[in-house]
This record gives sequence, structure tokens and C-alpha cells, in this order.
Amino acid sequence: MGGPTSQSILVVGGGMSGMTAAIEAAEAGYEVYLVERNPYLGGRVAQLNQYFPKLCPPYCGLEINFRRIKQNPKIKVLTLAEVESITGQEGDFDVSVVVTPRYVNEKCTCCGKCAEATTIEIDNPFNYGMDKIKAAYLPHDMAYPMRYVLDPALVQSPEAQKVKEACPYDAIELDMQPQKVELKVGAIVWATGWNPYDASKLDTYGFGTYPDVITNVMMERMAAWNGPTQGKIVRPSNGEIPKTIAFIQCAGSRDENHLPYCSGICCLASMKQATYVLEQIPDAKIYIFFIDIRAKDRYEDFYNKVKENENIIFYKGKVAKIEKADDSDKLVLRVENTMTEELNEIPVDLVVLATGMEPSTASQPLPIPVAYDDYQFLPGIDVQPGIYAAGCVRMPTNVAEVVQDGTAAAIKAIQSIVRR
Repeated sequence: MGGPTSQSILVVGGGMSGMTAAIEAAEAGYEVYLVERNPYLGGRVAQLNQYFPKLCPPYCGLEINFRRIKQNPKIKVLTLAEVESITGQEGDFDVSVVVTPRYVNEKCTCCGKCAEATTIEIDNPFNYGMDKIKAAYLPHDMAYPMRYVLDPALVQSPEAQKVKEACPYDAIELDMQPQKVELKVGAIVWATGWNPYDASKLDTYGFGTYPDVITNVMMERMAAWNGPTQGKIVRPSNGEIPKTIAFIQCAGSRDENHLPYCSGICCLASMKQATYVLEQIPDAKIYIFFIDIRAKDRYEDFYNKVKENENIIFYKGKVAKIEKADDSDKLVLRVENTMTEELNEIPVDLVVLATGMEPSTASQPLPIPVAYDDYQFLPGIDVQPGIYAAGCVRMPTNVAEVVQDGTAAAIKAIQSIVRR
């Protein structure tokens, strides 16, 4: 059976699958370390406006999970943290975690005095850089832990001392250093999620050149009440209301030059976002350009409901190029209708690229040799004895399914420890 078995479990990634795995394991009586690279838990779900299947805001589900984590002494949360190395074997892993300074300690009450005291602004990572925030900031309105962060640009600036003195609770520590935390655990759940495919690689679509070409994750933030426009859907170029909107499916997906696979959820996400638009702009004209519509099992009803709306045109065809119109501020989409083989030029005000889900392991593999599939996903729950995958690092999927996946990985991790 080997040497002594550690009863602790490490969960890497604090999104929905990681939080679920941590909570389930801790509530079953096991000590859990939850490591998250962002300064907050919640992952990309926290950045959504609404999610399937209930089409409700994410904070309702997140708040329940945050409360369960806060109330459970068996869960130790490390944010701004990344796993640097893993050695050992099932039942006896040694893990090194590097924690980046937040420069704000547990005394923080989120009073905001530090933000008031600085003039330095940074691109807002929570809103995908669509607006600016002060360099002393709360990541989002319901961040967990509920604590401010100082950007290194502020800490290294002449304003740093003034910001420290503005804090009435002595919560700012400008001399905080990176810390290395050594953990001994019996099992590991890897739940580091996904990244939106880099739309700037789609050179014929003008992302980064034309402000009115945005991605699906950016649209989700724009529609959110706490987003860059307080939920108002507008053209980034001029702040005006868009009257014609194009959703381009498979933007970089099902393409041998980019992501060869289908991410499964993009069609539904675009249809959901089309409903956001029509709630605000009832007379808007919406095009959804697609190769095939993927709306499996119970979501077929949602697709049929959206398809019935006369303001939404489903257009079977791949957009070849997006250019600026010569005689207006509109964008022109050059596209072939694959049903009629006609070439069309369609002017629109706003373009939303449905970019696919790329596993985090494509850019940040595990710090221990493991197998990946052809697309850098972990190929199953069982990565190797004692290491288990959960959520979108395993396959593209939706929120409800990653929760189930997190529970499955927690059970696997517990079984791994018990059978030792």
C-alpha cells in the first residue's frame, strides 16, 4: 500500500468546477486547499450576465458557494496563487504554490479610501479591458475574498505612500513579498478552466482594429448591470445604440488553422445574447451566421423559441471578411450563403464573434508530466493515479455540467485517499 497517506486534497482552480470539488470534499470531512490564480473565486462564471439553464445572474449561485466556503474551516483558500511544482505519487504529493502579493491584508473593510487616494488607472481585467478602474480596486461587486487589490504599478509609484496613509484600518502592506507555500496532499483535482480563443488571430475579422467587433465574452460583460456600460448594449466606437447586430458562430472554431473542434456552447450563448439585445432594442435586426446550430437535448426548445422571432435571421454561411464601409460608419460582412451559393455584403453596426473555449492547459500545462488529447484538454477525469480533472479543462461544457464534473472529481479524490 505504500507509505503514509495524506488526508488532504488540493483543488487547483476556483471556478465553478473547482469550488464544487472543494466544497464537496470538505463537507465530506476532508481538509482542502483551494488555489486560484485570480484575486477572487468564481472564475468565468462570475463574468457572465446570465447562464444556462435558468438564465439567471451568476451571483445567486456564487453567493451560496461563497457562504459554504466561508463557513467551512476545512477549506483553506489561496488566491493570487499558482502551483509551481508537483512531485510524489498518489497519497503522498508534495506541492509548491507561489502566492503573489495583494498588498492588502485581512483588515480591509472595502471602504474604498485607497481607490479615492490614487489617480492611477489600469485596464479592467474583469471587463476584458473594456473600461478602466483605479489601480486600487475590488475585482467585482461580490468578490470573494471581499478585499481590495493594489496593482504593482501603483505600489511602485510615488502615490503608494499616500494610498497607504489613506487607509484608516492599516490594511495596506506595500512591502508584501511573494510567498512560497509547501503543501503535502493525498490527491489533486485540476480545474483550471478555459480561456476565450484569441480573436486577434482571426485577421480577416478586424478584432482590435474595429472597436465595433467584440467577442462573446465581452458582450456578456456589456449586458451585465455591473459591466463597462452598466448593462447598456452600445457600439464601443461611439456609444450609440446598434440597430443591426451580427453574431458570427465558429469564430476560430472548427477551423484547422485555429481550434479544430466545436466548443458546444457558443451557438446557445449567441442565441442567449440575441435575447439580451431584443430586450433592450426591440426593433433591432439580428443576424446569426452559422455552419451548424448545436443545441442539444433540452436546449432544442430554446433554439426553436429564438428561431421564431422575426427580428432574428439565421444565415447559414461562413463570414469571409469584415471591412469598414466606404460611405458610413458601419461594418460590412462579406459572406456566402451556402444554401443559395450567393455572395452577399451585409452592413451592420455591431459584430459579436463567438470565439471558442481553449483549455487553460494549452498555455499552462500541469507542472508534472501528464497526457493530453490532440487539443491540449486533459482526456478524462482520471489524469493519473491521485490526479483528477474537472470542468472545461477536460472538455468544453456548460455551467450545470461543470458542477456535476466537480462533484465527480471530488468523489474520485476521496476514493483515491481511502483506498490507499
